[in-house]
Amino acid sequence: MAGQSYNIEKVNFLVIEDSDHMRSLVRNILNALGVQTIREARDVPGAYEMLSAFPIDIVICDWQMQPVSGLDFVKDLRSKKDGPYRFMPIIMLTAHSEMQRVTEARDPGVNEFVIKPISAKTLFTRIREIIKNPRPFVETKDHFGPDRRRKQVKYDGAERRAGKPTAELSGDEVKALLNG
Repeated sequence: MAGQSYNIEKVNFLVIEDSDHMRSLVRNILNALGVQTIREARDVPGAYEMLSAFPIDIVICDWQMQPVSGLDFVKDLRSKKDGPYRFMPIIMLTAHSEMQRVTEARDPGVNEFVIKPISAKTLFTRIREIIKNPRPFVETKDHFGPDRRRKQVKYDGAERRAGKPTAELSGDEVKALLNG
């Protein structure tokens, strides 16, 4: 790709996609980006076979698959405290672009999100984001995965959660909190 500032030819990818056509499209895009090692699986059980047999750096996974969805795959990877793939960068593919879907994928630990139909530029941008700006992993009682906040803002004011719940704040008060 013209202007490509990252050489990703040595990055090992695993593409998990049940559609032969879409899997082929993703493979062709990765090949065009110079990637040399692409493993493929048509379902989650096949993905686990690939993960155990080959070194993988980034997973590109479809959301809607059978018998196990891509989202359940992400939840499973992130839930295993001593699992070797817990910190694996994951790009989720889906045909659904609603904000609720983005949130539903982000919360269990998806690193990046790509809406179908995909383009080489969009896929490369998400890969570059994983490499250039990796988000730290966060663990709470109900979440493990990349920090859900895109911007890392240093906040040195009063503890934000100590005051009124955000739902009770006026629009100006919310803006003041967000802008520090």
